[in-house]
Amino acid sequence: MATVTVRVMTQDEYDDWQRDIAEAYADEQVSAGRWPQEGAVQRARDENARLLPQGPETPRMLVLRGIDGTGEPVGRAWVGLDHPRGAPDVAFLYDIEVLASRRGSGYGRALLAAVEDVVRQAGVPALELNVFGPNRAAISLYDSAGYEVTTQQMRKSL
Repeated sequence: MATVTVRVMTQDEYDDWQRDIAEAYADEQVSAGRWPQEGAVQRARDENARLLPQGPETPRMLVLRGIDGTGEPVGRAWVGLDHPRGAPDVAFLYDIEVLASRRGSGYGRALLAAVEDVVRQAGVPALELNVFGPNRAAISLYDSAGYEVTTQQMRKSL
């Protein structure tokens, strides 16, 4: 099984991640029909800046780089130790990603486990996340890792 440890991102890693995550999040929101295409990337950047006003040093936010056993990067994750909707004793996983070149080798499961360990060590007993319906690989990973559906949002185009 793959093993992964996590550490706080460097400023350069954070800057690259901010660009990548804003583009990916904007695409997800547009694809889900929640945002118009125009201005979506800037909207994503603005949301991230609001949530991470001090970048990787923002209190109660963990902006992490996943590292394999040889010291090579395998992915990244972002966790808020305080739930965005105020749920007590629940952290929120905003983002988790394994590098495309490292996918399919168990790093997703190992990165998720490393993130869970850090959250537990921070004294938070539960972790929640949101996953878009079409992301079947992620849904399968979370299901097999013991996550349960707590809410479900559905839509039908008319």
